[in-house]
Amino acid sequence: MPKRKTVLDIQAMKGKDKISMLTAYDYPTAKVLDQAGIDMILVGDSLGNVILGHQNTLGVRVEHMIHHASAVVKGTENCMVVVDMPFGSFQVSPEKTVEHAINLMAHSGVQAVKLEGGTAMIDSVCKIIAAGIPVVGHIGLVPQSVHKLGGYKIQGKTQESAKAIIEDAIALEQAGVFAMVLECIPDALAQKITQTVNVPTIGIGSGSATDGQVLVFHDLVGFTDQKLPSFVHPVANMHQELISHVKTFIARTKEQ
Repeated sequence: MPKRKTVLDIQAMKGKDKISMLTAYDYPTAKVLDQAGIDMILVGDSLGNVILGHQNTLGVRVEHMIHHASAVVKGTENCMVVVDMPFGSFQVSPEKTVEHAINLMAHSGVQAVKLEGGTAMIDSVCKIIAAGIPVVGHIGLVPQSVHKLGGYKIQGKTQESAKAIIEDAIALEQAGVFAMVLECIPDALAQKITQTVNVPTIGIGSGSATDGQVLVFHDLVGFTDQKLPSFVHPVANMHQELISHVKTFIARTKEQ
């Protein structure tokens, strides 16, 4: 029986073995990633953009996350599966936040939850962890606050904002998160945070000095016709390849 990666396994990788993490939203993709040897799968609220066709992640609900996360868990045996807490599920009282986290864990089968935000979220993070639920933090560019931030922009470019992000990281570690995502912050800042905290940092658009990297799977394989972020270097153009295969099927059908 395969042994699924645990919180302790992920923590032990800090500074020793880079952590690989990709998104998945369905059973077949999860099987591919798990069989390839991925360390962690994130069932991200990015499913709003990637799967449901929304302009941002704000329309995703807890029910969506449970639906997709449960399929991902069924497709995996070895990797850790983490689910995002969507917008509206933790911008409430800490007590209500814990209820949503328990609901996500109980009905999806994932091993941990991820939520965005730093010092402002500490009470909720502490209460979720106290309920026995492992938490991954997420700081820097937090997509659920896209309107507040004025768009998808690099964060931490000023001395003041960089200091605030470092304080977020320290506060999250002290609260008990077992890992944290650093999104779209300067490379030097990501490196400093990685050296400052004792939990693994997983970067996206934040340089290579973090303890691991996470990407949206569809971006990695080019399964999109949307413009990709500058930090994404796709390994394929699956969107065009699939169009070609479908055209072949259409032509073959019409020739019969």
